[in-house]
Amino acid sequence: MGKKIIKNGTIVTASDTYQADVLIEDEIIAMIGKNIAIDGAEVVDASGLYVFPGGIDPHTHLEMPFGGTVSKDDFETGTMAAAFGGTTTVIDFCITRKGETLRNPIAEWHAKSKDKAVIDYSFHLMIGEMNEDVMSELPSILSDEGITSFKVFMAYKNVFQADDGTLFQTLKTAKDLGALVMVHAENGDVIDHLVNEALALGYTDPIYHALTRPPEAEGEATERAATLTGLAESQLYVVHVSCEDAMLKIKAAREKGYDVWGETCPQYLVLDQTDLEKPNFEGAKYVWSPPLREKWNQEKLWNALKNGYLQTIGSDQCSFDFVGQKDLGKGDFTKIPNGGPMIEDRFSILFSEGVKKGRITLNQFVDITSTRSAKLFGLYPKKGTISVGADADIVLFDPNVERTISAETHHMAVDYNAFEGMKVTGEPITVLSRGEYVIKEKQFVGTLGAGNYIKRARYGKTLQNDSDIVTV
Repeated sequence: MGKKIIKNGTIVTASDTYQADVLIEDEIIAMIGKNIAIDGAEVVDASGLYVFPGGIDPHTHLEMPFGGTVSKDDFETGTMAAAFGGTTTVIDFCITRKGETLRNPIAEWHAKSKDKAVIDYSFHLMIGEMNEDVMSELPSILSDEGITSFKVFMAYKNVFQADDGTLFQTLKTAKDLGALVMVHAENGDVIDHLVNEALALGYTDPIYHALTRPPEAEGEATERAATLTGLAESQLYVVHVSCEDAMLKIKAAREKGYDVWGETCPQYLVLDQTDLEKPNFEGAKYVWSPPLREKWNQEKLWNALKNGYLQTIGSDQCSFDFVGQKDLGKGDFTKIPNGGPMIEDRFSILFSEGVKKGRITLNQFVDITSTRSAKLFGLYPKKGTISVGADADIVLFDPNVERTISAETHHMAVDYNAFEGMKVTGEPITVLSRGEYVIKEKQFVGTLGAGNYIKRARYGKTLQNDSDIVTV
């Protein structure tokens, strides 16, 4: 691989903003300094551009089975779209089945991603039950696969939902093993009751997806998960926080000293519950869980990001076509596949609506889109920052270009865009993964299968080299 020198750009990390050159050699950042000159190196002019560490999306569902269908974007189209959007690492969820060895879904996800991913990737592991067989498998999965985060669903009764005993045992096991527990926090039992009640009354439109999953159900489950985390003296990451109710429960837990973290998603920052009321079944495009909330929650979430009550932003990418998939739920909102196409616009929306509108700082933007996830999920400092020795995952970003988000121009495989018509300022121009171009001047130049599977460090540790894990 040839050497590259990025010149004339403004480097932005979670803590610093400065002008310097970046030398890339053998997939890593070899030097940062002024006026670097190396014979034979390709000079990349970043004049007028920010030089960001590649985005890390800690929450994707690529080629995921759900509701009798499979999410539309796989590891090929999904990672290509991620790269166009400034993301250079994704962490996808291995969905398990009760009564089965955990090795099977991990093997499935390796098969799904093999020879497809154009950027680096890793896996979280769903825990649907906790028994002696599962507990006996987990230590070797951490050491062999580098999977150091477990997901527990508190919702989707009779499908994914685990009971409180399973969650508590998972938290205790994670404490012992050095893993981070993630929860989808909604009270599935209450939601199941509300859904059945709505259907019995003949309420079948998409808006009832939101009305049967009220914010109180999310807040209650978030508080319960945080309480169990404190009791287990473990660590918790609450995914896709959608409302003030849940955010305040995370804030309160952190103030008690609990090791609890919170993620939100771009959809909750810019869309709201009225989108589910769109006529001609168009509201189905906006069905995901937790649902969109009343608009006033948006500024509460922005303020939480600014003040550190929420720390990361994931996409919760789980795309389904409007025609042929979402419309499975015509006449019954419970049959609408849950999920939306978010992976490509996560980075730009946070910059445009966050940095450009003064809601967060430039350095907070980098922390929220990349650095914090790298630290929480055992990727730092190989990923998530621009420093000597780090992987050369770099985004050259034009902060002033304006564009309109549209399904006509996006790179996801899905037939609509949830942010259709939204004007944003700021766009990735060139994206490098481990020093190789994936996107060059807004054109895809990457290679299918070039993305590496990344084994991650345990919670609270740092990832230096593939086998070099040290305590921070």
